Amino acid sequence: MRRRPTARGWALAALGVVALQTGIGLGSLDLVRIGFLLVALPVAAFVAAVVLDAVRGRRGLEVHRDVRPDPVHAGQEAEVRVDIRATDRAGRARLAGLRFSEQAAVELSGGRALRARVTRRADHATVRYPVRATQRGRWPLGPLVVTRTDTFGVVRSRTTLGPESQVAVWPTVVALPAPSDVLVGEPDRVALGARTPSTDDANLRDYREGDDLRRVHWRSSARRGAMLVRSDERAGMRPVSVLLDLPVRPSATEWTISLAASMALAMLDSGHPVRLAGPGLAPGRDGTAHGPSPYVHGRQGPESRAALLDLTLDLQPARTPAEAEAALLDTTRVLDTSRAAGQIVLAVVGPLSAAGCVTLAHLGDVAQGWAFVRADGRHAGDLRDTHHTATVLRRSGWRVAQVTTGEDLVDCWLRLLGSAR
Repeated sequence: MRRRPTARGWALAALGVVALQTGIGLGSLDLVRIGFLLVALPVAAFVAAVVLDAVRGRRGLEVHRDVRPDPVHAGQEAEVRVDIRATDRAGRARLAGLRFSEQAAVELSGGRALRARVTRRADHATVRYPVRATQRGRWPLGPLVVTRTDTFGVVRSRTTLGPESQVAVWPTVVALPAPSDVLVGEPDRVALGARTPSTDDANLRDYREGDDLRRVHWRSSARRGAMLVRSDERAGMRPVSVLLDLPVRPSATEWTISLAASMALAMLDSGHPVRLAGPGLAPGRDGTAHGPSPYVHGRQGPESRAALLDLTLDLQPARTPAEAEAALLDTTRVLDTSRAAGQIVLAVVGPLSAAGCVTLAHLGDVAQGWAFVRADGRHAGDLRDTHHTATVLRRSGWRVAQVTTGEDLVDCWLRLLGSAR
């Protein structure tokens, strides 16, 4: 709680002091009395504000904040609605004299004052205002700041009301063209199974990494002693791992995460089980956070897209290029030992050292590898190192497209798919 005199309060106090000094100097008792009253008014109002706040505190008022949509994508706007309700007669009396303002992180307000619309009723007030998300992450919103001025307008009290909220901001994503016809060719379809519905939904096959556990046929599995699942129209869809190499520069990190998230959603919409792999996503074998996340299935409904995007909220760039490559190598080794055979790996990586190229090339021996090799612009030889990394991966069987941070994501995606033709 902050209390301070208003401009009127300071003016009355100053005028009272002048009147007191003048009255004493002139020997005028009436002028001394006037000066005393002028000084006493703001002092009495200040004491009354302290006593009333101590007695009533924040009781009688409830605050509820609603943000829609939440989460919101970076670059999009959200509408915030704050409802303040009076729960008793004292609360209604307090509500009538309150002025409202809201606090928001600079990533939501853009560093500008929030312009709100306030509507009032006898026992209810509503504050509405827009925010524009500028950066991926979790950002604080609130608490509500309420300002009250006493009856004479000489003391202003300011305090916070209600809890603080958090707004989740997903990365910017774009709709990428359906990739199934390119990534899974006709030979793969024959080996993996047709995508047309089976005439007998109870047809069983062995469990594969990424299969939905809800399709496990437990009775037959118990009889055979091995996991069996019911075949369906998506039985032949390969699992997909999207591998992220988070660079040092924040702008390059956001672009990388946007590309990886867009690819993951495109593959999910095509029917593939999808998981993200990279620093900060899931614990690896050594306890570090460099492993893959669990698979997400499109059969899980609309929540599947949200589950993938939620994984990106807390990703942070590496502090040094060496740390970024070490995290990538740890993630790649975990993928290589997590039954990656037969899966599709979509990677977004920067220029790699010889050790990094070897590790990633080895992953391509057991998985179908597709990679974007990103030029980060770190130094003059960046393009040369990018070309070298792309060449090594191509020779080891990866499909590769060289890209530059900030390029249009759809153009990059089409270039990668075109590398298969």
